[in-house]
Amino acid sequence: MKVLQLRALFLLAALSSATLLSCDDNAAEPDTDIDGPDGERQYISLTASIPDDAGTAGNGGTMAYALTHEEAINPNFALDIYKNGFGLRSARTARVQASENGRELYNIQYTGEDGGVFNKYKVNGAGKYADTGNELDLSDIIGTSPRWVKSAEGVGIGVHLTGAETKFEGTAPNHVYKYTRGLVRIAIIDLVGARVPNSTEFEFPFPAELEAQGYYVGRIDVPVLSADKSKIYIGCNVAKYNPNKLSYDADGKPVWANDAANRTLGTTTLVVDYPSLTNPKLIYSTVSKVNNHSYRTMTQYVGTDDHVYQATATSGTDILRISKSTNDYDNNYHFSLDQVLGVSGARIQAFRYIKDGEAIVLYNIAGKGGYMALVNLNTKTGTKISSDYESTLNFGQYQNIAVNGDYVYVPLTPSGEAGQLYVINWKTKQVIKGATLTGQSGSSFIGSY
Repeated sequence: MKVLQLRALFLLAALSSATLLSCDDNAAEPDTDIDGPDGERQYISLTASIPDDAGTAGNGGTMAYALTHEEAINPNFALDIYKNGFGLRSARTARVQASENGRELYNIQYTGEDGGVFNKYKVNGAGKYADTGNELDLSDIIGTSPRWVKSAEGVGIGVHLTGAETKFEGTAPNHVYKYTRGLVRIAIIDLVGARVPNSTEFEFPFPAELEAQGYYVGRIDVPVLSADKSKIYIGCNVAKYNPNKLSYDADGKPVWANDAANRTLGTTTLVVDYPSLTNPKLIYSTVSKVNNHSYRTMTQYVGTDDHVYQATATSGTDILRISKSTNDYDNNYHFSLDQVLGVSGARIQAFRYIKDGEAIVLYNIAGKGGYMALVNLNTKTGTKISSDYESTLNFGQYQNIAVNGDYVYVPLTPSGEAGQLYVINWKTKQVIKGATLTGQSGSSFIGSY
C-alpha cells in the first residue's frame, strides 16, 4: 500500500456573511455554554437541501437551523429554514455529520472549487453556526466528491473508489475480458483536531476468480468503526459483467454486457484494520445479495451488544449483522423489514440504531412514497409510524436522524412543500407532530442532528 501525503490548511479567519448565504446575525460569537444542565443536549439541528442555479431540486447546497426540544415539539413554532437558516459551505448538497451531543457539525464540501474541503461548525442555536476555521483539504486523498461519515465519536472516515477500468486482451472481434478494478482510497479524520492521522490506497481486493467471472465494485461508502476500534467495515456496490457477451461501441471499443441477473455473490463488505489501514479483506453474506453502500445516509451502526448492524440500503429490505467475535457476517442472523411489517417490496432509505436493539427505519415501497417504522433488531418486531405525507415523500437524499434521550426527530417535507417535524418517543411509541416546516420550490428537509 501507498500512504498518501496530506495537504492540510488551517484557516483562522472567519468567513464573510456574503459567503455564508445566511442571515445577518449568523456571524454572532459562539456560545461557550452549548450543553444544558447535567451535560444534556441543548439543540437539535435540522438540515434542508436547496436547488442549484438551474433549478435542479436538492442540488444547490444545504441549510441548517438549530432548535431546542421545546421548539421541536411545538406545532406553533414555524421554521423557515430557507430564510432564517445557515448555509453550510458546499457547491452541492453537503454530507453533514455531527457530534453526539449536537454541539458541532462537520461537513466535507461536495464538488465545486472547494470540493473535498472539511469544515467544522459550532452550534449556537437558531441560525447561529460559527465556522471554527478548522479547514482541511482532503481532495488529494479522497477526491472532490468524497464519501464519508462519522464512523465513531470523534472519528471520521472518508473513502473513495477511483479509476475502475476494464482490462482485456486480444483484438477485434475476439477481445478477451480480464477484469475490472479500481483503486481504494481511505482517510482517517480526527474530528476534534481536524487532521488526518493516517491514509492509504490499494487496489480493490476481489479474488482473481471472482474478477474473471465479471464481478467488480464501482463505489464504496458508509465506513463504520468496530466497537473495539480494531476494524473498519466499508459497504460495497458490487456489479457484474458477462465476460462471454461482447459487443462494440460506436468508437469500436469492446463492451461487455451487464450481468446483474446472474449475480450469485452475497452482500459484500470491505474490511481493513484500524488504525493501520492494512490487511484489506472481503466478507460476504449468504442471506442477502443486495448492496450495502447506501447513498447519503449512514446505514451501519455498532449496537449496544457491540455487533455491527448493516442495512442493505438503499434498495434492500434486509438488516444484516457482523459479529463482534469473528469480524465476519453472522449468517444465522437475518432481519427482513418485509417480513416484520408484513409488506412486499420495502426498500430501506435511512436507518438509525438507537439503543438495546431498537432502531428507526425510513423506507419506501417498490420505490414509491416514504414511510417510517420503529423496529427491534433483537426480537425482529416492528411498528409502522404513520405520517400525513406518506404518498408524497422521497427519502432519496435523507442523511441522518437525531436521537436525544427517549426521542428521535424526523423532519418530513415533500419536495417543494411544507411539512412538520415528527418527534417520536421510541420507548412509548408516542408521536408528536411538532414544529411546522416551511416549504420552498426545489427544496426539502433531509435530516436531523
